[in-house]
Amino acid sequence: MRPPLAPAPTGLGAAEVSALRARWGPNTLPVRGPEPAWRMFARQLTHLLAVLLWIASALALVAGMPELAVAITVIVVLNALFAFVQEHRADRSAQRLRALLPTRTLVVRDGRTGLVDVDRLVPGDLLLLAAGDRIGADAHVLEGRGLSLDESMLTGESAAVPRGAGDRLMAGTFVLGGEASAVVSAIGAATTMAGISQLAESATRPPSPLTLQLDRVVRMVAVVAAGTGVGLGAAALGMGLGFTDAFLFGVGVSVALVPEGLLPTVTLSLARGAQLMATRNALVRRLDAVETLGATTFICTDKTGTLTQNRMNVVRVLTPDGDVEVVGSGYEPTAELVGAASARRHAVVAAVHALRCVTGRVVEHEGGWSAVGDPMEAALHCLALRTHADTTAAQQRRAFTSDRLLSSALDHDTVSVLGAPEAVLSRCRTVPEPLLGDIAELADTGHRLVAVATRTWSGGPAPEMEHDLDLVAVLALQDPPRTDVADALATCRAAGIRVAMITGDHPRTGAAIARQVGLLGPAGTVLDGPGLPADDTALGEAVDRPHGVVVARASPSDKLRITRALQGRGHVVAMTGDGVNDAPALREADVGVAMGASGSDVAREAADLVLLDDHFATVVTAVELGRATFQNVRRFLTYHLTDNVAELAPFAAWALTGGNLPLAIGVLQVLALDIGTDMLPALGLGAEPPRPDVMHGPHRRTLVDRAVLMRAFLVLGATEAAMALGVFASVLLAGGWRWGQEPSAALLATSSGATFATIAFAQMANAFACRSTSRPIWRLDPRQNRLVLAAVAAEVLLLVAFLSLPPLPDLLGGGWPTPLGWASAFLAVPGLLLVDGLVKLTRARRRPSVPADQRRR
Repeated sequence: MRPPLAPAPTGLGAAEVSALRARWGPNTLPVRGPEPAWRMFARQLTHLLAVLLWIASALALVAGMPELAVAITVIVVLNALFAFVQEHRADRSAQRLRALLPTRTLVVRDGRTGLVDVDRLVPGDLLLLAAGDRIGADAHVLEGRGLSLDESMLTGESAAVPRGAGDRLMAGTFVLGGEASAVVSAIGAATTMAGISQLAESATRPPSPLTLQLDRVVRMVAVVAAGTGVGLGAAALGMGLGFTDAFLFGVGVSVALVPEGLLPTVTLSLARGAQLMATRNALVRRLDAVETLGATTFICTDKTGTLTQNRMNVVRVLTPDGDVEVVGSGYEPTAELVGAASARRHAVVAAVHALRCVTGRVVEHEGGWSAVGDPMEAALHCLALRTHADTTAAQQRRAFTSDRLLSSALDHDTVSVLGAPEAVLSRCRTVPEPLLGDIAELADTGHRLVAVATRTWSGGPAPEMEHDLDLVAVLALQDPPRTDVADALATCRAAGIRVAMITGDHPRTGAAIARQVGLLGPAGTVLDGPGLPADDTALGEAVDRPHGVVVARASPSDKLRITRALQGRGHVVAMTGDGVNDAPALREADVGVAMGASGSDVAREAADLVLLDDHFATVVTAVELGRATFQNVRRFLTYHLTDNVAELAPFAAWALTGGNLPLAIGVLQVLALDIGTDMLPALGLGAEPPRPDVMHGPHRRTLVDRAVLMRAFLVLGATEAAMALGVFASVLLAGGWRWGQEPSAALLATSSGATFATIAFAQMANAFACRSTSRPIWRLDPRQNRLVLAAVAAEVLLLVAFLSLPPLPDLLGGGWPTPLGWASAFLAVPGLLLVDGLVKLTRARRRPSVPADQRRR
């Protein structure tokens, strides 16, 4: 798409416009249609855990348990609805991009100037631009007078960008100052913004670590359940049971071993984590992002607005009579000036002359002060207010241009000049030698410098008035770092999380800010975007450094490549950003984190997490809550697996004894334990508050590992199983039963009820034991998790209901226990807690060198 480089001054004619519109179409961004709601809902019904439950529901129906089949179906559907609502607002980045374009723009056509709808622009149109305009299409400058742009949303470059004749303008950027005429060079799908949109759409979110881990658990459970069902079915067949009955028995056992309560427990635990994050100013848009944050091993962060406040401030004034330090907050018009009296007088004069050369201002809005126009120019107005300088505007101005690197103003016979130090100082008659050293030092520490000079001039505005100047001062401006960033970065280091700053700014600026906040250590690395390695493997090695990395002048495609390169090295990547240019990387990252207060709608819609306060420290808080959520998932997984061991033991004992020991509990009793009594304590474990050491050391990334299996199967599960079988045998023997005999129906019912109560009581104790992997219950404050207390109380009521309320005892197969049965069952509580405590204390003695405050909880 190559428009005329020098269109006629009268612009395009009507016939030309019609022909070009027919050829190129409307100036609109291509938008991918939103994913149909039915497809989003179907996806929630077909993930691996849901599929396992669908199979269990079908098998329950085959085994003659329609009530269970309905219950499982309800669980799956309710979870799908919950997750569907959470994701329904996602994937609208391309639609939000259209909101960045203005609706109308000033165009010259047929010799007449008028407003035209942006979607009707065509290549070759002649645009007239002024301060405050948003550019509606890609264009090339024909003639510019002091034109400067805010391109931060597309490039990440925070400073105003000067543009002159022949320079390219990008759709969606702002005109901060000056005016220009430009010819449209690209519209619609051919614009730079459309290219970023395509990058965002092509990026795909990887599956979360929790999803991958749960898939492993589901496969393990499926194999165990199927294998156990087949084995016990075969055993039943060998003991003389008919084929149909043996088959149904095996199916029932398989269904009973499927953890029906796992899906709602995981979903509600993540939902609670999301709720807690919302109270800490972090809005979660995808539930699994809660846990993914906890698994994060690498954070890629922007600079402006994320590590810094995105508020330019004059912090030092270098004058021939000494320095003045300006101590103020934000754009507030009050500040303390620290320096000699003569230097402070120079600062006032400098503020007057600087303000005459700019148009940006600070205004009070809703009780606070904010910038209007270029943030640097607003900072100069703020300095004038702080020094009580004359803020009267100059009568005549010569705007900033890229060839002069300065602007000037003429007020009566006084010339004011403001610009880059190298441009202004070269035009001054004398420059104090010490000042040059101070300028170099401030430049190396990331300050933005502008020089102010003046002279007397008796003529009108002319280039000659900008020479033979007298230097007034050099102003050092800074976008101050956020006060809590340094502590947040220190926490990241303690947690084994690496951090890289990826910015569109100059390498010197990025490195200086990174050193100030503690991101870049002495051995840190500074990379320049244009010089990044072309090979992704080499790129990953260059960025994956332990002492901090700054990637400067990075493009949107650079961010995307860096994300993929780090993921290729095994990292779980969190990408923060606020601009349109960040959207592709936010979608590609394991978790995208957008700034909610200052960020674009595009970034917010592409992200998984939105920070409502834009504080980098909030990211770290969210990581802490994510880690706590992951630990809670491990807690209630241990709880669920322990229960499965105790539930399986009666079936194994029955099969291994050839039926000489009667079956202690039935399939429906197992399901009552899974869905009835166990669900609430598991949810309570999902609300366990973060431990103080949760951010000490690298994150444990395996959901079910050797430690969980040993604890669930060999310690807690084995203890529960032994106590359940012991209570069952003791009640049978007390009722007159002898080995190999068939007990009476009444005795079997009371014995089975006592076994059911034993497992339920043991699981109540297990809920408290699973609150910590290292501390016994007597070292835990029960008030720190009141939900577990409430859940255990509710479990007691459910236990009584299952054993006493008709028709539940007859339906489940367990009767009201005898006094001996109740007493024996209740002993499971101190018995399990004692075993758990002894194991924890023994393990602690074997690791005396590990500080108490750093042990895994």
